[in-house]
Amino acid sequence: MNDLQSIKQKLFPKYLQHIEGVSEQFYGLREAEVSSENFSFYTSVSSVFSSKIEGEEINLDSYVKHKNLGIEFQPDYTRKIDDLYDAYILAQQHRLNKENLLGSHKILTKNILKESRQGIFRTTNMFVLTEDGKIEYVAAAPQKVENENL
Repeated sequence: MNDLQSIKQKLFPKYLQHIEGVSEQFYGLREAEVSSENFSFYTSVSSVFSSKIEGEEINLDSYVKHKNLGIEFQPDYTRKIDDLYDAYILAQQHRLNKENLLGSHKILTKNILKESRQGIFRTTNMFVLTEDGKIEYVAAAPQKVENENL
């Protein structure tokens, strides 16, 4: 663990030199022209492609039409992506803290987990398997998750 702290002490000042102005540029970002008061194109793109990473089958064009124009699809086609979109909006509009993180989790998992597991830190180990059953990713141990500082 000391090696990691040593790297941080050596490299963090150099990193800070290279990111000068990034904060101003970030806050200078604007929504896409197709966005409106009730629809964010970029949040839709993030929701769709994050969902695709997790194995959900959805087409960006269809989802944008659903969110922006109110085109209705089968509920199962859009429900989980809508939840992710709503969780992203909550995260964008509220300060990062434990309460808001768990609020986003509750929204995000509305159509994935039992209600008793929504909006709380997990208490079990978690991992992602490849299609052939090999462990691809192991999440942080549950006791470490709740103890992280926000």
